[in-house]
Amino acid sequence: MANTREPILRPVAILSLRPTQMTVGMREVKEKRKRWREQKSKKKQGELLGKHMIPVVLGPDKNHYVVDHHHLARALHDEGVEDVLITAIGDLSMVEPDAFWRVMDSKHWVYPYDAKGKRRHFDELPKSVTELKDDPFRSLAGELRRIGGFAKDTTPFSEFLWADFLRRRMSRKSVDEDFDTAIEKALALGRSKDAVYLPGWCGPVPDD
Repeated sequence: MANTREPILRPVAILSLRPTQMTVGMREVKEKRKRWREQKSKKKQGELLGKHMIPVVLGPDKNHYVVDHHHLARALHDEGVEDVLITAIGDLSMVEPDAFWRVMDSKHWVYPYDAKGKRRHFDELPKSVTELKDDPFRSLAGELRRIGGFAKDTTPFSEFLWADFLRRRMSRKSVDEDFDTAIEKALALGRSKDAVYLPGWCGPVPDD
């Protein structure tokens, strides 16, 4: 089983990719769409795709299961891109189908939680990036990281952990109606001691 990311140098249809999470932050998808449109030439767009290959795991059904860059895959699809390059980080094609998701779960390669932070059955995972639902708190967490509210971390699905932290302390209505005010509150919450257990926490540490 491969543990290193090795590019598969052939195009794979975005619509054939199978998500391993249920939601994305649509504000973040829109931002990635904007960045794509800023690449004015086909050459620049090709360079961007070459630098952001989609990491996948090969399943027993021969499908490619996306384990990162769901936002990018959705953004590219919404911009009319049909194919992307992928990077294989694991091969589970030999695993029995009924054990596949248990193995994926044990390796932290799947995050089956809905837009309310509730864990769902693996059968409820989207079959395509077009079926990914919006989670405003994932957008909030992504923006919080970008403005320095927490550091980028290698912990799997770390931004979803932050999203869930914020979800328990803020209302969805407040995020939907006034994102700028919500991010200010999120920044204060992210720097508090309540968030110290989260990956990438960078709140103030008092002097001894």
